[in-house]
Amino acid sequence: MNPDARKAVLLFASKIGYQTRSFDAAARKLSVHLVFVTDRCHELANPWGDDALAVRFDAPEHAAGRVLSEFRRRRFAGILALGDRPAVAAAYAARGLGIEGNHPAAVEACHNKLRLREVFREAGLPTPWFRAVPLSPEPEPALAGIRYPCVLKPLSLSASQGVVRANDGAEFRAAIARLRRLFAEPDMRLQRESDFTQVLVEEYLPGTEVAFEGLLVDGALRTLAIFDKPDPLEGPFFEETLYVTPSRLSPALRAAVERSAFDAVRAVGLTHGPVHAEFRINERGVWPIEVAPRPIGGLCARSLEFVSDAGAAGLEELILRHTIGEETSGWRREEAASGVMMVPVPRSGILEGVAGAEEAARVAGVTEVQITARLHDRIQAWPEGASYLGFVFAKAPTADGVEEALRAAHACLRFHIRDLLPVEHPATGQISL
Repeated sequence: MNPDARKAVLLFASKIGYQTRSFDAAARKLSVHLVFVTDRCHELANPWGDDALAVRFDAPEHAAGRVLSEFRRRRFAGILALGDRPAVAAAYAARGLGIEGNHPAAVEACHNKLRLREVFREAGLPTPWFRAVPLSPEPEPALAGIRYPCVLKPLSLSASQGVVRANDGAEFRAAIARLRRLFAEPDMRLQRESDFTQVLVEEYLPGTEVAFEGLLVDGALRTLAIFDKPDPLEGPFFEETLYVTPSRLSPALRAAVERSAFDAVRAVGLTHGPVHAEFRINERGVWPIEVAPRPIGGLCARSLEFVSDAGAAGLEELILRHTIGEETSGWRREEAASGVMMVPVPRSGILEGVAGAEEAARVAGVTEVQITARLHDRIQAWPEGASYLGFVFAKAPTADGVEEALRAAHACLRFHIRDLLPVEHPATGQISL
């Protein structure tokens, strides 16, 4: 079939992204032509054979201008973005091309944790105390009015990278020093749109945490799934591990999470497409932590399957059907419970070997084991890290069964990690790993 005869969708995605292949497979199934917009080097001549348009996501309006210049005369059924940084550029491009999408100001607010807290507070949503703290000169917590325990967060990093809990002044100063070192890393300096001059400091909220996956259709928010996060996220760092659905919260608490998700989406001003959100729940209520106009990240979407009279579909296919204008109300999450473990990084170093993956895959209920970290690559534990060693997926009749299968599979995995050798910088004499 001639690609021009098919429905075409613009897909904004990082050059490194697990979900891109899943969306490509869904598009082939639906005879949809995906047109990729990525942040790879523009000097490379189509290295992956995907004919992607190369842009810079750190300059979203400029990226949108490149898209408009390239595709102004082309018709698209919709636009999608994978990840927080691509979502901002996609929002600007959608407005320029006249494609339904979220307002760029709403998407930019979701990408900045400080602005998001301000929006929630202005809307009257439950919000912890918070303030922005500059990194230079070194802040004095007592003078800044910091109370403990608190959590320090980079304004625009994702996957809990750089998020640190501090229980007293000494831990606060240590966290500030650690964030300074993280922000000085070469990979961080490449993210030109990120503000690394200050951090968000906010009240630590005790309680359990859940994730919400939804779809905005004509401004109405539809719940696709609520995930429990069974492992406590209490700090000092906040690397996520288990996601299990359906949630084992009471019906009243699940309804409260759905109301909070709707309130957060309305406060920010999102109106269209996939929504991923995070919430803390304690005796004081349901607290919106984050909301983003994108699907759940990484390979985690594989933990969701939907069924209808037309058959079965993954999350990417469901979102793609919505994007091209299909009715999706008849699709419902499958009856079985499901979940994913994002395999944590036990310590930083060089990954030299992995054992036990085949044994883990044989655990009852486990449907897939994917080790995504590459051998002989440097890996980083949280808070400096943001990439997992891999993913384990499971299904069972109950959420308890899914959790048991994931924990049993993880217990089978063994990782050989070699320590990094310290290196002295020839100009400064500083020691780094």
